[in-house]
Amino acid sequence: MPWRGCARAGEPPVTHLKGFARYLVVSMLLHGTIGGTMTSTGADAARGSTAVAGTSTGRLHPLFALLLLALVLRLAAALWPNVMYPDEIFQYLEPAWRMLGHDGILTWDWREGIRGWFLPTLLAGPVAVGGLIAPGGEGAFLVPRLVAASASLSIVVSAWFFGARISRTHAIVAAFAAAVWFELILLAPHTLGEPLATALIVPAALLVTSRPSRRHLAIGGALLAFAFVCRFQYAPAIAVLALGACWMRWRNLIPLIAGGLAALMLSAAIELAHGAVPFAWLIGNIRENLLHDRATEFGVTPPSAYLVNFLIVWSAAIVLPLAAIWRGARHAPLLLAVALVNLVFHSLIAHKEYRFVFLSVALFIIVAALGSADWVQWLRAKPGWRRWALPIVTGGWALLSVTLAGASEGMRDYWTRGVGAARLAAELRSDPQMCGLALYNVRFQLLPGRERLVGAVPLYALEPADPLAELMLPPLLQATRPAFNRILARPAAAGDLPADFSRQSCARVGIADACIYARSGTCDASAATAFVLNDVLVRMGH
Repeated sequence: MPWRGCARAGEPPVTHLKGFARYLVVSMLLHGTIGGTMTSTGADAARGSTAVAGTSTGRLHPLFALLLLALVLRLAAALWPNVMYPDEIFQYLEPAWRMLGHDGILTWDWREGIRGWFLPTLLAGPVAVGGLIAPGGEGAFLVPRLVAASASLSIVVSAWFFGARISRTHAIVAAFAAAVWFELILLAPHTLGEPLATALIVPAALLVTSRPSRRHLAIGGALLAFAFVCRFQYAPAIAVLALGACWMRWRNLIPLIAGGLAALMLSAAIELAHGAVPFAWLIGNIRENLLHDRATEFGVTPPSAYLVNFLIVWSAAIVLPLAAIWRGARHAPLLLAVALVNLVFHSLIAHKEYRFVFLSVALFIIVAALGSADWVQWLRAKPGWRRWALPIVTGGWALLSVTLAGASEGMRDYWTRGVGAARLAAELRSDPQMCGLALYNVRFQLLPGRERLVGAVPLYALEPADPLAELMLPPLLQATRPAFNRILARPAAAGDLPADFSRQSCARVGIADACIYARSGTCDASAATAFVLNDVLVRMGH
């Protein structure tokens, strides 16, 4: 449905954005108010809403304050060393590290050519800077997370301007909710396609709606195309957004498509620079997952899984966001449509992970925030409630976010996943006596990448699924023992280890503890040349 701006009486309209930075400068200089609406019915949807006059003289502009709050929360999340999904390491950071000429772990999807070089290339710069600032892998892990966390602020800025099309109150509530909502904070620093694509799609939605200029359409089209490259499964949602924004103005598709094609050409140039055929990774990905069902190897769930997950994560409190979404749908019908299409499409895919619908979560929160801002105006109409209306609603968002952030077992696992592995990796990486490390039936996917684990030290894997191991791990361990003086193994496997290996430190890795076992002495790499990790992965097809 078309969105159009409509200025309220006495308020300057915000229907032709000239970029975030320019608007912020003008608003700070003029200390003006913010008006307009973003509905399909013009001013009707904003009936009863009253903009709050902005008097920012001598005070920090509300958007700056909210961005500062969002940044602090996201930087804190970035500094916390959790790894929610192995993909953020092995699909993006490890390839970026290899681009810089270092040794890294090469997984099956990169060997099969079903991953594109766009995101690893973008991350190579932060990885290189991090490696210079803090050698040893920690900087190469942290700096990209800080960049990703900062990029997620585009969602907060966009939420402000979506709300600003209705009233200043809607702008404040929408930006506040986007700043403090736990799921948006949780995924913000993770180098994954979903949060990075969402950080592109949400501002693109802002640019291509409400009577956009040709330049904004072109920029929005480019952002949507980059988002497609980051997460091509968002294509149906991107298509709904593009068609909905141009529904009554089909000529708008021309600059929109032109911007998108320019972005895709840049992505193709990156692929060519790496010696790859442009978008061959996309064809290969579809072939492997649709024809060979590779994704189903990682788990299959029914179409209702995401709805069940929402009920688990949001628990009984889900009635509040649902009520707010119902109310906010009149303000942002296209955002809600995009969120629902994305949710339905991913529900039809057999393999599901909660991060896959992150775009839907972000849009649901923005729509719900716009609806809850209507409650602020309703409360202000009540005698004695005017002063407390905004604090009650924003406080409710903060309280709900804090409560739900650790309410479910799944959320607690997300916050702590990978922290134990990071601690063991830091201990191993700083061990000057280590000359070889063997992973004894411990999945490499649970660990934070080669550089953070061992650096240039040889890394071996002894796995029962390795055809060379033939399920005879204890004898194999004895035979290859001279190649390494450190072993990472589960405590239950301690009886398999050579007698001269003693237990050092333990921490939770995956669903159980793993421990470092050490012996004194040097290493002879020739004793385990066939069990270098990357060679083992090739034999196992991992």
